[in-house]
Amino acid sequence: MKYKLLKDLYDCFYTPPELPAQKQEIDECHQALSEVLGKPERRLVLQIIDAKDRIAEDTSIDSFISGFVLAWKLFMELNYYEDERSVSCRTAMELRARFASKEEEK
Repeated sequence: MKYKLLKDLYDCFYTPPELPAQKQEIDECHQALSEVLGKPERRLVLQIIDAKDRIAEDTSIDSFISGFVLAWKLFMELNYYEDERSVSCRTAMELRARFASKEEEK
């Protein structure tokens, strides 16, 4: 994967929701299909479910990484803004100090 560190962070910090009602529904539907379908058809249905699960997992990881990258860019932008503001404040203070000195000279 392209972002191994971010994937590791995802694995460390993301806790998937329990969703007991949805899991029960899946189990009931799986059992109903098992009773009606033959073995080749059941295998095909399970392959479809596995593929959808992989898509959902990849989408979740991608969403986490996109959110992290966005947060990092916002942090960098705000940090830049604070640095610029700090420079502006220092410049303004220096100008006020110089202005005050000239006023005192008079």
